Amino acid sequence: LSSGARMGCFTFIKVMMILFNLAIFLGGGALLGVGIWVRMDGESFVGIFGTLSSSVMQVVNVSYFLIVVGAILLVIGFLGCCGAQKESKCLLIMFFSVVLIIFIAEVAVAVVALVYTGLAETLLTAVLTPLLREKYGEDEHFTEIWNVTMTEVQCCGLNNYTDFNNSVWLDKHGTYPAPCLVEGLLLIVHPHLCGCLLQGCFNQILKEIRTNAGAVGGVAAGIAALEIASMAVSMYLYCQLDKK
Repeated sequence: LSSGARMGCFTFIKVMMILFNLAIFLGGGALLGVGIWVRMDGESFVGIFGTLSSSVMQVVNVSYFLIVVGAILLVIGFLGCCGAQKESKCLLIMFFSVVLIIFIAEVAVAVVALVYTGLAETLLTAVLTPLLREKYGEDEHFTEIWNVTMTEVQCCGLNNYTDFNNSVWLDKHGTYPAPCLVEGLLLIVHPHLCGCLLQGCFNQILKEIRTNAGAVGGVAAGIAALEIASMAVSMYLYCQLDKK
């Protein structure tokens, strides 16, 4: 290619890099804002986004998750956008390094999730079951999240209704939570009424994830492709700066 064509290609890729990372920066700001909103007013978040949000909020603290992801995207967007706009080799290599670290971490998490699914389930049960027994009926926000989830997902407890044995709720009320009951009777007594409610929420949520595994995998593959493309573009601009 002639020097003019090379410069035109460089300019085009530079502009695309700026626009792409500007979108990432704005998206990170939006996630950060939503994270702060959820942290301050989680009930409104559950009310607007419904069952999915309440289910997710059992597994992770959505507010902190969104704040962390939003902050990371802000940093990535800033480094990529400013690095390309200012043609700064320092910012470009920092952008490349941050994206590479995130990419490696994602691959590691995916491998661990595939290999140690049983261990992850055991750890989740060990953490959430005691919380369910101690906080359900005591913490209003925690109780509301679980009630919405158990009602909408049609499940009872994390593993099953026995998660409420020896719980604060059972000690106070002498019965299991309303979502675990049909016409006042625990479904273990009359399973023919609706045996689905004997299932724990963890298995129901896991079933939904497996049902949509193709979509989840496609999104993950798309994100990985974008990360690889971003690293390739940042390295291209970095190397071309030496030739200018």
